[in-house]
Amino acid sequence: KRRRNNTSQRASTTSLASSSSSSYHIVYHTINSSVNRMGVTKEIIKEGDGTTFPKQGDQLTMHYTGTLTDGGKQFDSSVSRGRPFQFVIGIGQVIQGWDEGVIQMSLGEKANLQISSDYGYGARGAPGAIPPNADLTFEVELLAIGNNKAPGFSDGGSYCQIM
Repeated sequence: KRRRNNTSQRASTTSLASSSSSSYHIVYHTINSSVNRMGVTKEIIKEGDGTTFPKQGDQLTMHYTGTLTDGGKQFDSSVSRGRPFQFVIGIGQVIQGWDEGVIQMSLGEKANLQISSDYGYGARGAPGAIPPNADLTFEVELLAIGNNKAPGFSDGGSYCQIM
C-alpha cells in the first residue's frame, strides 16, 4: 500500500458555521505549478505504527539509502554499512528534505523521500558525490524515536557519510 504526501502543497481549512450547531470545513490546496517541483514528497513503502511520530528535538535512529534521482546512482547507505544513522530532527543537522519529510513518518515506517535540490544540497552539491542542483531520492526507515524502538530493531548507530 503506497500513499503520497507532498509538503510543497499548502493547505488551509476554513470553518463556516451554519445557523445550526454543525460546521462545514472547506480545504483549499494550492500546488506549486512551476516546472521545477520544490520540496519533499513522501511515498510510503511500509506503514509504521501510525501513532508515534517524531517531534522537533527528538533523537532519531534510521536506516537510509541515498541515490541521485537522475540515473539512480547511490551515493550513501547506512544499510550497506550495516549501521543505522542517528541525528536530532528539526534543528538543521540534516538536509531540509529530511527535516520536513522524516518528521511526518511514524515509528517503524519505511518510505521513499523525493527531495528537490533546494531541499537537499542545492547549488553547492557535495563534491565528489552529489552534483550541483541534483534532486535526491532516499529510501528511509524510522527505527527509533529516542528510546522507543520499532518492533524488531536492536541498537546501533553511525554518522552520515557521503560516499
